[in-house]
Amino acid sequence: MAEEKEEQFLEFLVKSIVDHPEDVKISRKVDEMGVLLSLKVHPEDMGQVIGRGGATARAIRALLRIVGLKSRARVSLEIEEPEGGRAPRQTEVEEPKAEAPELSPEPETNVDDLGEIDL
Repeated sequence: MAEEKEEQFLEFLVKSIVDHPEDVKISRKVDEMGVLLSLKVHPEDMGQVIGRGGATARAIRALLRIVGLKSRARVSLEIEEPEGGRAPRQTEVEEPKAEAPELSPEPETNVDDLGEIDL
């Protein structure tokens, strides 16, 4: 039971932040490298679990490492993509840029035509 604290903590944490807590599924695998927790959530909740720029996922992983330290276990988190995964990102095709029209050269000025200036 003590070894499953990481799993219980992750379940509590994720169910608290998602809109579909009934779809949260966690599997636990232990090997010589440590504990691997696999998290599966409703596809609509992926953004909440990952967060902007992955900030929420990084924070959850950091907290799991801290919980794992108490039981002297290395805890890793894998967030499984929902079936079908993400749609490929639409890359914007840039229109060829029109070249800037050539500017006429500046009119030449002759310094000698300015005359002498008395100081």
